[in-house]
Amino acid sequence: MSTDYPPNPSAADHVDLPRIEAAVREILIAVGEDPDREGLRETPRRMARMYAELLRGLHEDPRVHLQKFFTEKYDEIVLVRDISFDSLCEHHMLPFMGKAHIGYLPDGRVVGLSKLARVVQSVAHRPQVQERMTETIADLLMSELNAKGVAVILEAVHTCMTVRGVCKPGAVCVTSAVRGAFRKNQTTRAELLTLVYGEHRPIASVS
Repeated sequence: MSTDYPPNPSAADHVDLPRIEAAVREILIAVGEDPDREGLRETPRRMARMYAELLRGLHEDPRVHLQKFFTEKYDEIVLVRDISFDSLCEHHMLPFMGKAHIGYLPDGRVVGLSKLARVVQSVAHRPQVQERMTETIADLLMSELNAKGVAVILEAVHTCMTVRGVCKPGAVCVTSAVRGAFRKNQTTRAELLTLVYGEHRPIASVS
């Protein structure tokens, strides 16, 4: 079993790569494969590094991306749409991927737009369910930005539903979390939905 891992601090500092490799070998044996045949010989090593990369968010604090902000009088909606993400469903350890729409109402404090994408990326890279991911991002932005309101909408395709079980390709899960003004004010919420979806808003309103 290979244990010669080149340094990759960003992905594997806190991950026991040899232990993952040993576990993958056992899985291959358990399903009737030969982990020592040519095509599978490097698979345990590759999978160990893959899990270190996909789950690196377990060892990151997404709040660090929101520590630098700018003082501005702007008090209308700030929206970043279509932030791509990928994550791992904790029930089957299969990926789900999609896009995030993040809007907030600043109260004298704005943050660099790329920081919102970095927050999504950091929160996404851990085992979880989409519902919790949505709530985590909303609560994080609300507290760290001291915003008047925050809205987070995630749309994702789950491979645990499309490639196994019910096998329904194309099914999309949509989750939302709204805080502050977006929860209290229907007009503000409707404005956000129009900015996200145009005039083709979903029948079900964000709640």
